[in-house]
Amino acid sequence: LEQAFAEGFDHVALALGAGKPTILSLPNALAPGVRMASDFLMALQLTGAAKAESVANLQLRLPVVVIGGGLTAIDTATEAMAYYPVQVEKFLARFEVLAAEQGEAALRRRWTPAEAAIADEFLAHAKAIRAERQAASREGRLPRLAALVDGWGGVTIAYRRRLIDAPSYTLNHEEVEKALQEGIRFAEGLSPLAIEVDAAGHAAAIRLARADGGEATLPARAVLVAAGTRPNTVLAREDPDHVEIDGQYFQAVDEDGNKATPERLAKPGEVRVLQQIRPDGRAVSFFGDLHPSFAGNVVKAMGSAKQGWPVVSRRLAGLAVPASAEPAEGFLARFNDRLRPTVRAVNRLTPTIVEVVVRAPLAAANFHPGEFYRLQNFETLAARIDGTTLAMEGLALTGAWTDPEAGLVGTIVLEMGGSSDLCVLLRPGEPVILMGPTGHATETPPGETVLLAGGGLGNAVLFSIGRALRAAGSRVLYFAGYKKLQDRYKVADIEAAADVVVWACDEAPGFSAGRPQDRAFVGNIVEAMVAWQQGRLGGHPSIGLGEVDRIIAIGSDAMMAAVASARHGVMAPWLKPHKAIGSINSPMQCMMKEVCAQCLQTHRDPATGEETVVFSCFDQDQPLDHVDLRTLRDRLSQNAAQEKLTAAWIDRCLTRLDRRSAAE
Repeated sequence: LEQAFAEGFDHVALALGAGKPTILSLPNALAPGVRMASDFLMALQLTGAAKAESVANLQLRLPVVVIGGGLTAIDTATEAMAYYPVQVEKFLARFEVLAAEQGEAALRRRWTPAEAAIADEFLAHAKAIRAERQAASREGRLPRLAALVDGWGGVTIAYRRRLIDAPSYTLNHEEVEKALQEGIRFAEGLSPLAIEVDAAGHAAAIRLARADGGEATLPARAVLVAAGTRPNTVLAREDPDHVEIDGQYFQAVDEDGNKATPERLAKPGEVRVLQQIRPDGRAVSFFGDLHPSFAGNVVKAMGSAKQGWPVVSRRLAGLAVPASAEPAEGFLARFNDRLRPTVRAVNRLTPTIVEVVVRAPLAAANFHPGEFYRLQNFETLAARIDGTTLAMEGLALTGAWTDPEAGLVGTIVLEMGGSSDLCVLLRPGEPVILMGPTGHATETPPGETVLLAGGGLGNAVLFSIGRALRAAGSRVLYFAGYKKLQDRYKVADIEAAADVVVWACDEAPGFSAGRPQDRAFVGNIVEAMVAWQQGRLGGHPSIGLGEVDRIIAIGSDAMMAAVASARHGVMAPWLKPHKAIGSINSPMQCMMKEVCAQCLQTHRDPATGEETVVFSCFDQDQPLDHVDLRTLRDRLSQNAAQEKLTAAWIDRCLTRLDRRSAAE
């Protein structure tokens, strides 16, 4: 807010939509197959996963059980019903093309046995849908897809009360009626108790308590939780000096600036949409789910705008326009320049890593070490080949470096198959979407000895963190780990981020240290730490593990798990009490802090065993001893069968695109 007013805006309207979804505290609540409804709906609509030409991934299995009784539950159920046939038909179409060109055996080698079972399930269902469409065409009727989906388990809404008590029914019974006509089942009087999983750890069923005291179990390979949301008041936590809370909503004021309590009616007698009025007359307003009068659904949100705009207009009309006010054309030109990112360069660093440099002046100026961005290309500008649009899913990328004076942000991308491979298609001058910085800046205190442990791409995150620590007066011992010799990049940046670097590589003969104080080791990163402390890398360590006050580990879940375990095992005799942080690379989608809930991560208190769930995009730096890294691995694999097929499809598209370009 402070920046917005400093830039010359006269009013800020907060129209942030629904916020933090309700997370159910259940056994296996984050098993693959379990999603929040907000995650599912956003993935479906924001990425365009249901489009035949899209390369977005959203894996949904049948049967589906939706938890909740509101309009979001109805929407989730009907969208799931409609999406499933589209999903499997696209899966089959791409599988058949790839199998014909590469051989089915080669294609199947990408999948684990559990993923192959899911793929076979999708293929069988898609073939049944194809047969039904052909039969319907011959018989001159519409295909009976709902009957097929129902036969495979269908979609059921499970609600703790009766249908007539459900918010969806009381607010819009016509929508409920249409859902039932489409084949959605509504199961009354059921409250969730636990998610049951199969041998692969995927959701298989949901156990529920009946209203009569008994229990019921519903088959469920997908559980979509639509149990309500809370207002998106993250701003108050980030800016408590300027944003006040009243209960679970923002504090309202009247048009004179006095605190007010809005009526909890969608058509209040007095419309109180102002959140604050500044001494100079400029103001902030709030709408929709943020507001107690208008929270609950999109119709009320539109009503808040209809009733609230005259209040905003009166505030603006009362402001004096200074003679020195910037002309509108200049104001818009300035913000077009600062807020519309364009690609400056795409640099290949290794065979699998590229650097995407984006000119985004405001995004560069606002960056703090440890924060990240969301990068995506525009669908309308994306390359197209053989009916496929190469529009990438939003990528969470750390700002490896920024140049605020030039307005540049440097991001590092690991080509893992899928959307990350599309970054090489970006061209200098191309407009892109670069949201952020978001997340939470890494704590870089003065006067400490800090051990940085970077695995592969994780090293890109540590460039700026290490520099900030050294600038603050801390000493930095940096262990940089890689699987292969070709994986190393930005050597000078790593050296600048550390007093001492120990280069570890699994592949012989390993690296050569470029500075007198640095060392090299052939083996994994934990082995390198032990060898360093034992003096096996050449003399007494200049910074011993016993001096370390803080450990920051950033890499794969396996690498971070190894570091976390070693601290209590092989390294324990040398370490003093210290703070250990891992940067958790959860799957992310919106990256807007506690909105879509794709980034959920389980924490387990090592002393009490108590489990909690956090949003990783709100703060990716999490205590290593609390993070359940098994859950992280499961969450990262929840779209795996579909992602691996899509990666093969994108490889094919890129090859054909290269051939077309060469021919032209």
